[in-house]
Amino acid sequence: MLRQFTNSLTRWDRLLFDRIFSWGDERIILNRLFRLISWSANGWLYPFLAIYVYLTVNPTISKPFLLSAVIAFPLERLLYHLIKQSMKRDRPFERLVDVEFRVRPPDRFSFPSGHAASAFLMMTLLTSFFPVLQIPVFLWAATVGVARVYLGVHYPTDVLAGAILGIVTARIGIWFIM
Repeated sequence: MLRQFTNSLTRWDRLLFDRIFSWGDERIILNRLFRLISWSANGWLYPFLAIYVYLTVNPTISKPFLLSAVIAFPLERLLYHLIKQSMKRDRPFERLVDVEFRVRPPDRFSFPSGHAASAFLMMTLLTSFFPVLQIPVFLWAATVGVARVYLGVHYPTDVLAGAILGIVTARIGIWFIM
């Protein structure tokens, strides 16, 4: 039964990967757009966002937001590296014929997606403290996940695992300070 579930999940993963990756056949604008969206989740923008929140938002909201982030991000990075090194899943462009990466991956292995983890972590923090941002921030985080598949560096299950990791670690960070 477990083998049947795993085989079914693998087929679904590959089918969805093929569908999303095939959007990119000779579409330069889409390539640039998804690279930019993927880049937005590299982590470089998060400290600037934190400084902006600190300087412009009421301290009753900005301090818990920042404390949650200070707890959640290191926890997410630690778990991300532990999972990635224990799973050691090859990236799609290494495993699949006719798949080349459209952006250079930051490390060797695929599972889980660190970009999705950090995007969903930030999404969870932002929407928890600033509920008005729910729709645009969720759309951004989800698009980051799609971009990582489109760019040929992750399977959909890598993105799903990263999203779960990001949400859970953000919730832990929020729980810890409340």
